[in-house]
Amino acid sequence: MKQYDHPCVAELTVTQILHALSDPFRLSIVRSLAALQPQPCAPLQGGRPKSSVSHHFAVLRAAGLVRTEVVGVTHMNSLREQELNARFPGLLAAILAACATESSATEQAATPSGEHSLP
Repeated sequence: MKQYDHPCVAELTVTQILHALSDPFRLSIVRSLAALQPQPCAPLQGGRPKSSVSHHFAVLRAAGLVRTEVVGVTHMNSLREQELNARFPGLLAAILAACATESSATEQAATPSGEHSLP
């Protein structure tokens, strides 16, 4: 049975976390897990090849963002929220809040309001 390595909390760095979250797909995984966890890999794949998804989860694990536990043949993923908050208080919450604000602004910009007319 495969077991995954997860770095100790003391080994986590902001640089690794920000690097891992700089990829939009990895950021979407973290956002999905923040909304509902634990989750298996399949619903988080987004139509991507399994090898690609495996790579992205490896990056998230190495950065200390995600914990993957093998349950039978399923790999269950969850955020390491408590550990991250112990090491970097408020960092994950601030990133997720910024993403929510950014998504909201993008949706508002894409929604026709009828208030503005094109020249």
